[in-house]
Amino acid sequence: MGSLSGVKLTKLKKISHPKGDVFHALKSSEDSFSGFGEAYFSSVNGEEIKGWKKHTQMVMNLIVPVGTVIFYIYDDVLLQGVKYQLGEDSYYRLTIKPGYWVAFEGAGKGINLLLNIGSIEHNPSESINVPLQTFPLVNEYGM
Repeated sequence: MGSLSGVKLTKLKKISHPKGDVFHALKSSEDSFSGFGEAYFSSVNGEEIKGWKKHTQMVMNLIVPVGTVIFYIYDDVLLQGVKYQLGEDSYYRLTIKPGYWVAFEGAGKGINLLLNIGSIEHNPSESINVPLQTFPLVNEYGM
């Protein structure tokens, strides 16, 4: 798998407990923390893809506590793409700096839930959306 300089993958702690597990997300003392604007959940159905979106100011911290989600990240300057699969069995935080195109696909059956801890509050004027067919998915690059 390739890499992009503005994308960081961080292994997260999942603490098992007989009455329900604890899933760590983000601490203000971590390098990936770049401020807090809002946190929101988004779901994506299995075999469905949402995207492409590029934030011009927001740093995204993406976590998948339920299900499995494949993230496709594309740099339209370098013409390079990468993908990451996160979920209950691959519990990481994906930090994406502004300027990258992002699409994501539900890879699990049932609910696939992601959490974005954004560095700023949602502002529709700071992001750009284009149709999914605008860029090829990372799979199509053979990565």
